Amino acid sequence: MNKKVAVIGAGNVGASVAQYMAEANIADVVMIDIIEGMPQGKALDLTQAGPVRNYNGMVTGSNDYKDIKDADLVVMTAGLARKPGMSREDLLNMNAEIVGTAAKNIKKYAPKAFVVVVSNPLDIMTYHMFKVTGFPTNRVCGQAGILDSTRFRAFVAMELGVAMTEVHAMVLGGHGDTMVPLPRYTTVAGIPIKELIPADRIKAISERTRNGGGEIVKLLKSGSAYYAPAAASVQMARAILMDEKRVFPCSAYLNGEFGIKDIYIGVPVVLGANGVEKVIELQLTKKEMSDLQASAKNYKGILKEIGY
Repeated sequence: MNKKVAVIGAGNVGASVAQYMAEANIADVVMIDIIEGMPQGKALDLTQAGPVRNYNGMVTGSNDYKDIKDADLVVMTAGLARKPGMSREDLLNMNAEIVGTAAKNIKKYAPKAFVVVVSNPLDIMTYHMFKVTGFPTNRVCGQAGILDSTRFRAFVAMELGVAMTEVHAMVLGGHGDTMVPLPRYTTVAGIPIKELIPADRIKAISERTRNGGGEIVKLLKSGSAYYAPAAASVQMARAILMDEKRVFPCSAYLNGEFGIKDIYIGVPVVLGANGVEKVIELQLTKKEMSDLQASAKNYKGILKEIGY
């Protein structure tokens, strides 16, 4: 019997998640959206691509949350996309209502599921999902740091003209302007980038990473990024469903680690069959630790705006 993955939201991110998940050949996928016909149509299209793209899992669409029943994992993508000039935090109240509704239905129909949150503002919505579902913290996480690290990897590879798969990066903190790229923990085939790239260029690449999503929003002029966020989400889902024990920076609940409590923020974790199985406490410099804690403090303040 195939595993079951539910994708909440059948827009650009959700449809891309469904596609990448189907192509991973590890689960059947159901897409849920409030727009009648859209998830059904995209699901049928993706199913018909199966013979060509060599996957056998079924992709279905629905407008009813009851069809997520008994899902092993839920990817939460629904929410309003950013517009030019809009920060992730501007979306707060509108998306809190959307995520809250989804969380109640996940709790009702898929009470044993793991949840990967993609909706923005990411760290806030992940905490909101955790609170409304009442799930254990290990079963709710957000795809913040893995996307930010992936962008950092891409920019480093572009700078050096090397294969992107040879670059490994670490970005901590909130999924927004306060994120904390860590060049010290970023390497190319094991070589620290400080030995390959001048300091001023590393600073510029770090800044471009912080603005990675906003850069795409400005270019598109309508909507926001979806290929990379979807790919990052599926990588997390796969690690959980296949018990891969992958080490990723993700938005995870902290209970004293890094001197931070009762908040979701981007930190290195081990992802496996039990979800977030471990938070890895890196040895940070005073500046790095200060930046991470400042990022957490910023999001603590934002949480108050939705009653936490």
